[in-house]
Amino acid sequence: MDSKPSEITSKFSEDNEAQKPPRKIGGWITFPFLSGSILGLGIALSGATSNFMVYIIQEYNVKSIDAAQISNIISGSVSLAPVLGAIVSDAFFGSYPVIAVSTGISFLSIIIFTLTAALKSLRPSPCILPSTDSCQAASLGQQTVLYLGVALLVIGTGGTRFNQGTIGADQFDRVQDQAIYFNWFFIFMYTSAIIGSTAIVYVQDSVSWVLGFGLSLASSAVSLIILLLGAKYYRRVQAQGSPFTSLARVVVATARKWKVRMKSQEGLSYYYANDDEVTTPSQSLRLFNRAALILDGDTNTAGALTKPWKLCTIQQVEDFKSIIRLLPLWSSSIYLSVSIGCQLNLTVLQALTMDRSLGPHFTIPAGSMIVASFSGFVISLTFFDRIFFPLYRKLTGHIPTPLQRVGAGQLINAISMVASALVERKRVTVVHAHQSENQPGWIVPMSAIWLVLPLVLAGAAEALHFPGQVELYYKEFPKALKSTSTGMMALLIASGFYLSTAFIGVVRRVTPWLPDNINESRLENVYWMIAIVAMLNFAYYLVCAKFYKYQNIENEEGIKGSEMSEKNGTGVI
Repeated sequence: MDSKPSEITSKFSEDNEAQKPPRKIGGWITFPFLSGSILGLGIALSGATSNFMVYIIQEYNVKSIDAAQISNIISGSVSLAPVLGAIVSDAFFGSYPVIAVSTGISFLSIIIFTLTAALKSLRPSPCILPSTDSCQAASLGQQTVLYLGVALLVIGTGGTRFNQGTIGADQFDRVQDQAIYFNWFFIFMYTSAIIGSTAIVYVQDSVSWVLGFGLSLASSAVSLIILLLGAKYYRRVQAQGSPFTSLARVVVATARKWKVRMKSQEGLSYYYANDDEVTTPSQSLRLFNRAALILDGDTNTAGALTKPWKLCTIQQVEDFKSIIRLLPLWSSSIYLSVSIGCQLNLTVLQALTMDRSLGPHFTIPAGSMIVASFSGFVISLTFFDRIFFPLYRKLTGHIPTPLQRVGAGQLINAISMVASALVERKRVTVVHAHQSENQPGWIVPMSAIWLVLPLVLAGAAEALHFPGQVELYYKEFPKALKSTSTGMMALLIASGFYLSTAFIGVVRRVTPWLPDNINESRLENVYWMIAIVAMLNFAYYLVCAKFYKYQNIENEEGIKGSEMSEKNGTGVI
């Protein structure tokens, strides 16, 4: 025999490897890993941030007003960071590497928080008389360590929060599977927020800060491990370079060819790449078509591009148009976040003046009232996903479209504001009956459970419009901007957070409705104003939705939304 044993073994191994079935990439096999990572990280981040204002007041001797301002800045940063994380994912690295590294960074941030709670040298001496000038402030070194943890937390949140939604949707080809994933994504995100802001906060308040942060640290570690265990199964969509450069080129090329007349399409030649999906420009927003119009000197004799900032491909122009088409719909959702932010803040003020006892031994913290909204979201989304949508499909042959879900969510959101106004009217009636308007600290003999119904309605509204918007942006944005599309929700939330603060500030300056004493306020008027503006915003949304035509979303028969829109004469299909 001429063959050596090592060669026979090698050949046998190669044949054996060739006979193995290819490993499945993507699909529902990735769901346990992604969902476990989302839930674990959500619990960790919520547990670390929900009680942060109390932590720096009690352990770092920060005054209440200063602590509130610090908390607002951190909340705004945490809300805005996912936008940058989505852009980095789209432009440079793809979703998975950004999520993996950011989850590790979040883990490091919670290690720092745990150390600040465990080591006395990282905190100032305890304050004997809180909120007085006798309290020792934290040293520069102690502040540096604390805010290093905060900075790492913001970075970690930026790279994970909505990129987790993108990578999950990338695992599926069917629109229905992507919609189901987005629903579960929000369920896990809100469920983790509930667990973190109740169970871990309770441990921090009742047992110790060290154990509370330790539980967050353990949850973060589990999240990272689960994410890495599923690495071999993930379908990884590669980054395609900065998509914003091509968008900017469309604007510049359009401006440089602004004087070119395009009344007639005869004799016009447009530039497109060989691998472009679109080779003919659409007639909507056709003023941008001139960016792809070939003029003398734009290409060489071989047809190659010579002036990239004067000539774009048709695909680049159509990608730019798709974003322009979505902007009115996106803008109509900003007020949703504003109304939600106002309602949550004002509800806490109401709860502080109401009976929050549950039995003789337990009192609900005023800040925990928002859990009712989270719970309403989770319960409603589960109901919609498991009962209502399947029944709707059985009766109509299709599930509600993203635009229909967003519209229904906007309407229910306005109703929840009306409910808040009615609850406040009842509370004020009780105050007047006891003639206690001038007693700021007086507790109204009315259960704070009344505040639950408006918050549950708000949660149900979010269960419709938040997943609907994420699905809409994910499907309708250009392929190169998939992570950025889900990051649009982060921008909405951040805008709502800042604008709701500004809204309340304006109301306090121009009306007497919100004095420091909530018992003599006209908070009911504020809720009615929010509800009226919400209805006006809903009307604006309906106009935007009517004229919008889906470009990429298909129904269950595979017909594109743009084709259905032409048949129905409306974008609300």
